Amino acid sequence: MKLFKSLLVAPASLGLLAPMAVTANEVTINDFNAAEEIAVTNSRVDGLEARLNNFEAGSFSETTAASFSVDTVLGAIDGSTKSETTSLDFQFNIGLSTSFTGEDSLDIAIDSGTPTPSTMSKDIMGFDAGGGLTVDGVTYTFPVGGATMMVGDSTDLSALFTGACVYSAFTDATPDDCGTGNSLGASGKGVTAAMSYAFDSGFSLAGGITSGNEEILGDEADAFGINAAYSADSYGVALGYVTDDGGTGADTTIWGLQGYYTFDLASISAGYETSESGGTDESGYFVGLTFPEVGPGSVNIAAATTKLFPSSATETLIYEASYSYAINDGMTVTPGIFITEVDGGDDLTGVAVKTSFSF
Repeated sequence: MKLFKSLLVAPASLGLLAPMAVTANEVTINDFNAAEEIAVTNSRVDGLEARLNNFEAGSFSETTAASFSVDTVLGAIDGSTKSETTSLDFQFNIGLSTSFTGEDSLDIAIDSGTPTPSTMSKDIMGFDAGGGLTVDGVTYTFPVGGATMMVGDSTDLSALFTGACVYSAFTDATPDDCGTGNSLGASGKGVTAAMSYAFDSGFSLAGGITSGNEEILGDEADAFGINAAYSADSYGVALGYVTDDGGTGADTTIWGLQGYYTFDLASISAGYETSESGGTDESGYFVGLTFPEVGPGSVNIAAATTKLFPSSATETLIYEASYSYAINDGMTVTPGIFITEVDGGDDLTGVAVKTSFSF
């Protein structure tokens, strides 16, 4: 602001001197009052400065907060039929949040990423892509009595669900949702409405419904989910149930169970999920270990099924291990390795370094 004020003082002073130069033969040094002229100039500058402050205050609400993050991944996959080259990808995310009453919250997510993502970015890390900025979701959360209500577009059905998993995943595969991505991590179909209530005892309940944008609760597929969770100082457990009417297809029912227990040196997290659709039962599982204090960072190791499998199919697993450490408050580096089994083919082995910035 000092620089701006200086830039204003210079032309304003020239403007005062210009008419004096024109009539210099009529003006004497006695007619020039320096203190008076400086006071007039400062008054004009202060007025312009006040107008600028009003403009700045009105251009961005004081109740609105913005957060930004950038993730990059450098790595390669051995055994991939798509590409074994070393690649570098990024994603950029903006979060806008504003409150109108102090208790509600309007949240907007904006995403971008590498225009042409690599196999590592798209299939393994699940990074956002596209090059341009895209609105990824709009939600409005507000209190109803002692409960929390949320409505939104492009919002997960499980947005208000409470999980029970302390594992920090390296990839975007099954371990990312602790093996329960179809239930406790259920996505949305477009428009979503959900409600949750947290009791003082550590117990919580939540439920939600999601439909397509063009036909809410119509003939198209709709999904309904409920969640119950309990957490204590060193352990927790969460249960999720989702039913999808499938629209014109078969109904699908999914159950998911998560739990964790914290020891002195590590925490163990586990998940199990089962689904039934058209008379076919499928299931999958996850187990992960977290060592929160290993040197300056933390270690995460996990194994999980790559998806839900019927009992007659051959299960394939994914293994991953990573070490995450913070360079500073806004930068974290996570090197890691993963192995994905392929039924009837060569296993995929990947090595990558993920760097995350938040500001």
